[in-house]
Amino acid sequence: MVDKTEIEAAAFRRLLEHLDSRKDVQNIELMNLAGFCRNCLSKWYSSAAADLGVEIDYESARERIYGEPYSQWKEKYQAKATQEQLDAFNKK
Repeated sequence: MVDKTEIEAAAFRRLLEHLDSRKDVQNIELMNLAGFCRNCLSKWYSSAAADLGVEIDYESARERIYGEPYSQWKEKYQAKATQEQLDAFNKK
């Protein structure tokens, strides 16, 4: 029988695959629409590891979430936020 943790892990992997397939979706858009982004997932990943007694620093967690070092991902895919995106973000 498959346990809950295995199902949750599979769903998490699918979320990462989905985000990887949608590099066009900017983090600020995710924040504005869903209240979290890839960086939030990185922080949660690192925090969950710490809760389980495993040390994973933020940059290592980011690499897991982004699928490559964040600096590389940012250079290739991150666009400058529009004023409209910034205004929506700052309203929260």
